[in-house]
Amino acid sequence: MKQKETIMAKEYVVAILGATGAVGHRMIEQLAASSIPVKQVKLLASARSAGKQMQFRDQMLTVEETTPASFEGVDLVLSSAGGATSKRFLPEAVKRGAVCVDNTSYFRMDPTVPLVVPEVNPEALAHHQGIIANPNCSTIQMVVALEPIRQAFGLKQVIVSTYQAASGAGQSALNEFKDQAQAYLNGEEMQAEILPTKGDKRHYPLAFNLLPQIDVLEENGYSHEEWKMIHETKKIMFGDMNSPAVKVTATCVRVPVAIGHGESVYFTVEDETATAEQIRAVLAQAPGVVVQDDLANQVYPQPLQAEGKGDTFVGRIRPDYENPGAFNMWIVADNLLKGAALNAVQNAEELVKRGLI
Repeated sequence: MKQKETIMAKEYVVAILGATGAVGHRMIEQLAASSIPVKQVKLLASARSAGKQMQFRDQMLTVEETTPASFEGVDLVLSSAGGATSKRFLPEAVKRGAVCVDNTSYFRMDPTVPLVVPEVNPEALAHHQGIIANPNCSTIQMVVALEPIRQAFGLKQVIVSTYQAASGAGQSALNEFKDQAQAYLNGEEMQAEILPTKGDKRHYPLAFNLLPQIDVLEENGYSHEEWKMIHETKKIMFGDMNSPAVKVTATCVRVPVAIGHGESVYFTVEDETATAEQIRAVLAQAPGVVVQDDLANQVYPQPLQAEGKGDTFVGRIRPDYENPGAFNMWIVADNLLKGAALNAVQNAEELVKRGLI
């Protein structure tokens, strides 16, 4: 009688670069809950964070200072430590045989680097050369909702206004926002040193305020966040950051919300016979989308309800009665989960599933 061969499933050594940051914490949690067979986890950060203890599943792990040698023997890197850190260390990880999923903006527009949302363009992962880019948080939730509509009805134009949470600018911005809110309630002066963007000339409080600037302002009048939404959407959907296949424009606003980006999206489809009911039905079947659209009972997406959840929530779906084929909808997602850590881990799961690591 022939003996059955036992095939051992591969297990992966995973490094989390930027482990102590807001997204890094969530990457650890999402990796722990993922389907990836993990042999070992290495937590990497700056020298000042080295020695900290963090938990992965039932283990306490010590954070290590990141050096090129940190990536020896690593199969997969999940990175969210800032663009300069990604620029410095991810090529070193690739040299040592690792595949990297990067949450920073540094590699997103590199034509050799796939920019991937698993619900939208997972096939792009097959073209990686060691690095996969995670899109901007505001782009991710928008394309998750728009791609099923594009597939069903075609897509001609997108006009988006975002309502982006403080945490999108990092843990320090979130802490400053909370301190400002408390100072305002105490009748004290609010201190602002981070927003709209730390490296810019002037800073303004976010508490009880709205800031129509996210990232630096470009000479063409757009903020870099707006530029990212335009060109990332084109690259994800059509493989070309300058694709003329869809017109996209954006206005990005930082709002006094802790976690959870909202987006008001106006879009036009090629099929002018499409109805709001049909769009709602398509989205109800779409992966990663939850439709919350029951106006009779005041059911619609809200950041507080989306916090801690991995889905993209869509509601307020309605036609523009002045323009056939045009619609409005409202999108909300947890920017630290689907907008960052979860999307990165989902990309890694796809890499494993497709045998691309």
